[in-house]
Amino acid sequence: MIEKALKGNSNYWMWLAFLSAFIAVGAICYLRQYLFGMGLTGMGRDLSWGLYISQFTFLVGVAAGGLMLVLPYYIHNYKAFGRITILGEFLAISAIVMCLMFIMADIGQPLRGLNMMLYPTPNSMLFWDMVVLLGYLSLNIICAWVILTAERKQVKPPKWVYFFVYLSIPFAVSIHTVTAMLYCGLPGRHFWLTAITAPRFLASAFAAGPALIVIACLIMKRITHFDAGKEAINKITTIIMYAALINAFFVGLEFFVGYYSNIPGHKHSLEYLFFGLEHHGHVYNNLVPFMWTSVFLCFGGLGLFAYMKIKKTGTDLMIGIGCAMIFVALWLDKGLGFVMGGLVINPLDEIVEYYPTANEIGITLGIWATGILLVTVLYKIAVKVEHEVEG
Repeated sequence: MIEKALKGNSNYWMWLAFLSAFIAVGAICYLRQYLFGMGLTGMGRDLSWGLYISQFTFLVGVAAGGLMLVLPYYIHNYKAFGRITILGEFLAISAIVMCLMFIMADIGQPLRGLNMMLYPTPNSMLFWDMVVLLGYLSLNIICAWVILTAERKQVKPPKWVYFFVYLSIPFAVSIHTVTAMLYCGLPGRHFWLTAITAPRFLASAFAAGPALIVIACLIMKRITHFDAGKEAINKITTIIMYAALINAFFVGLEFFVGYYSNIPGHKHSLEYLFFGLEHHGHVYNNLVPFMWTSVFLCFGGLGLFAYMKIKKTGTDLMIGIGCAMIFVALWLDKGLGFVMGGLVINPLDEIVEYYPTANEIGITLGIWATGILLVTVLYKIAVKVEHEVEG
């Protein structure tokens, strides 16, 4: 089936060439970082994590979001998701590949990644994060390819593959739960030290992942004439609404804990993110515009979805705008705010703002381009098979 990705019109190849240009820039930036060291990044003694890990944290949620298609289809036999479940699995593959690339970029020397396997430490959350990430990646590769092959041959998938499908469900929950434990297991970082981190991560994942799938479906509907079905799109937007609302509720709980209980470590991080924090006569407010943009986009997207649900109408453009607003809002919230909010204020009550360097941004864009290229190729294969079966 791989040969299907090697056939396409000029627009397809121009898109791949466009992405390849960013990949080339990212590769050059990574080579510079490999040769000169992590001094080319904006990280340092007080900022041990930066743009790479923040993107990793967000993309783990995108990968876990595919569960919102797999669970209804395979467990509850919701047939409307039949055409798009494979898209969720392919998106998970691309997102996990990007996660692993961001980890490799963050640790500096890629050979250090082998230490996890050569010298396993089961008492470390990093070890279990590696286990669940590689496990979830392997499960999605097996399930997606076997099921798509069976669909192409117009036969039922072998029964043994369903064991791996069902196993992927707890793995989808685990990848984001263990990632959350990486944060809330650090007592020196008060903003992360909350038991609600894992539920908050899962809520945002179940909105961001499906939102990206809906956007992809709408694009493919115009370009490849692949129609996911009105019922499926409406159901996914309902899932996105509920998940985004729950995530907003959890963020509100963080404000309650910080301000009502007047916990300095928690309160100061929220003040830094949303209002700016004065410290020794200087106001630190690097992320304030981004966080308020996240708030407006989130509630704007929810308002747009609510309008469409109440009026029982809505065009593809409105659905796409709503999903894009929520996706960007969650990226700003978790891909920037959550990680930086806990890092900028260190345990010694000092504030060190983080500014990613051009080299970091180049590597980040290259990794994102790699993931988008991979998902483009995988989706092209899936759509070609679908058209072949229909024909």
